[in-house]
Amino acid sequence: MLLPSKKDLKTALEVFALFQWALSALLIVSTVILVNLYLVVFTPYWPVTVLILTWLAFDWKTPERGGRRLTCVRQWRLWKHYCDYFPLKILKTHDLSPSHNYIVVCHPHGLMSHSCFGHFATETSGFSKVFPGITPYILTLGAFFWVPFLRDYVMSTGACSVSQSSMDFLLTQKGKGNMLIVVAGGLAECRYSLPGSCTLFLKKRHGFVRTALRHGVALVPAYSFGENDLYDQHIFKPGGLVNRFQKWFQRMVHVYPCAFYGRGFTKNSLGLLPYTRPVTTIVGEPLPVPKIENPSQETVAQYHALYVDALRKLFDQHKTNFGISETQELVII
Repeated sequence: MLLPSKKDLKTALEVFALFQWALSALLIVSTVILVNLYLVVFTPYWPVTVLILTWLAFDWKTPERGGRRLTCVRQWRLWKHYCDYFPLKILKTHDLSPSHNYIVVCHPHGLMSHSCFGHFATETSGFSKVFPGITPYILTLGAFFWVPFLRDYVMSTGACSVSQSSMDFLLTQKGKGNMLIVVAGGLAECRYSLPGSCTLFLKKRHGFVRTALRHGVALVPAYSFGENDLYDQHIFKPGGLVNRFQKWFQRMVHVYPCAFYGRGFTKNSLGLLPYTRPVTTIVGEPLPVPKIENPSQETVAQYHALYVDALRKLFDQHKTNFGISETQELVII
């Protein structure tokens, strides 16, 4: 009998780690909805559903009040396999002091933000060793916290809502040494997530700068080289039926539906797995920001321009180390 090699087992664990994070959300949501519908419609145990909804209402603000992280979940061995799949690596250019708070702005979003999750929502890529004394709070869409049990799973990784009230709480009520991680491009940037692309949706994203000014916390640029190379996209003919639908859908829900694909389970096959390509996140130098309680639009624009300059500098300093030509520039739209 042929037994799988250690390499085969390692690959299988890495693939499982990738799929479980995406599929667990779908499984939890489906299970919660179906089980509670069954309890209400077909059994006399509808009070269980009432209790769950009551707890949800009582606990609704927790994702905006620092969340409920579990160190044991963040240290799961499973996440080590997740990071090893690509692999993911994080490097810093400057030390960050635990006596200050920071807003780290990650670029690019990519299609799934694999590097952002691997570095800041888990402890297995070496975050605590790279930034000792710093507590990361990865900020994500509030929709992840709408469903019971799923919200607890997401919060256990240290994730919180990206809402303004959430950021204000973390920067005022949780002491010092906090790192808020935002992916400024958001889902709108997915359409530009193509291999070799260096395009960021950032020109109209001023909210993180305004928040930094209101609290006087430094902005830290971070760029993940290789994030856009993890998937391919099929680009539909401009002006065609599908392309018009994509633009209409984006106007309606602010999400651009992408026809993306990666590798499959076998060599040279297509599928939804990301390509096994290394992704290295470079965390740059903090940009000092003064504390201005009510910054004007002109002041916000001024510091936004300074942040973009710092991001371009970070990109230009390191691009040639990751296969990007010296002439390639960072495109901000």
